[in-house]
Amino acid sequence: MLPFSKTRPNPDDAGGDVPAVRSWNWRGAVLAVLGVVTFGVAILSVSVSYQILEPRFGGWAVPTVFALDALCVVFQATEVLAGNNGARARRVRAAGLFLTAVNAAVPTAELLTRDGSTGVDLAVVLTPLAIVATKTAWWVALPALGRRASASTRQRIDAKRQQVADRLEEMEADAAHRIELLQLARGLEERVAKAETAYRLSVLKTQESMTKRLHSQARATEKTTASKALPASVAAIALPVLEEWTPERPALSVGRPALVPQVSTGMGSEPSHETTRAVTLDEVAAVAGVPVPVPGVPLTDDQLSVVLRHLRYSRDPPMSYRQAARAFRQAGYMGSQQRIRLEWAALMTHEGEASEDDAEEEAADA
Repeated sequence: MLPFSKTRPNPDDAGGDVPAVRSWNWRGAVLAVLGVVTFGVAILSVSVSYQILEPRFGGWAVPTVFALDALCVVFQATEVLAGNNGARARRVRAAGLFLTAVNAAVPTAELLTRDGSTGVDLAVVLTPLAIVATKTAWWVALPALGRRASASTRQRIDAKRQQVADRLEEMEADAAHRIELLQLARGLEERVAKAETAYRLSVLKTQESMTKRLHSQARATEKTTASKALPASVAAIALPVLEEWTPERPALSVGRPALVPQVSTGMGSEPSHETTRAVTLDEVAAVAGVPVPVPGVPLTDDQLSVVLRHLRYSRDPPMSYRQAARAFRQAGYMGSQQRIRLEWAALMTHEGEASEDDAEEEAADA
């Protein structure tokens, strides 16, 4: 069988005669190669077997040798034509194996019975090996070839095989991509795990340090509490409740908190002069319940009243309206003259200490 097959025109086609086209057939190529090898081994077997059998059988050696090799070739060709139909090829396969064993046994027996002094012919040595090797090649290659198929069937089979090959290649690529993704994800997971571990370690170290510091502070507090117990009056102070709390503004003392000499008398002793500490602006603001006034920042009415009260009693005797207004400007506080005059009048009315001098100064300024 040749590796090229000729496609004959189909008379049933509407187009009439179609030119013959030769198409390549890999099955035919394999069979052709095996056939050439088998034909060469058959010639070698005929030549060697004839040389061995001719001295013993004479002219009968020729038909015997040709019959053995011809039948072996016929059985092999019949096995090829049977294709992959095992039931049809079973008997010819068995007969071919028997003839192969007979053809290989002739030179093998010659080698075993030949006297060593006459030497060894290389052809006699190679013949049984070539016969067995050729039959083995047919035994291995022939089942894979299958039956002979038409060109259209081979095209459909090739197309199907190509689809399967493409799908397998896609699966291989998908698997490779997934493996790469998993490897990258594994690396990222390891990095994230290391970062999380480092973060948790830092948090634990911070908690450990904080616990040690709090423990030491708690021990010091415990010692202080044990040695210096708070009086019951401290615990009796009521805490504010959100729904019930309202801001309260304690009334300021009408007294003069500046450094005022005070005279005290005792039995059989001379008078002694004592001084009290001057009240600061922060304390006055705390008592009034307003933020501490800051120079250069606009003041509310309450803050303006606190500043004027503090300036009035910052010295003894208390300042007048004009002196307090001048000290107010020099200290850098912000407020119009009208506001200062109104708050000063309210202060004097509240304290009930308005003097004629203050009234005259207010009238003159107005």
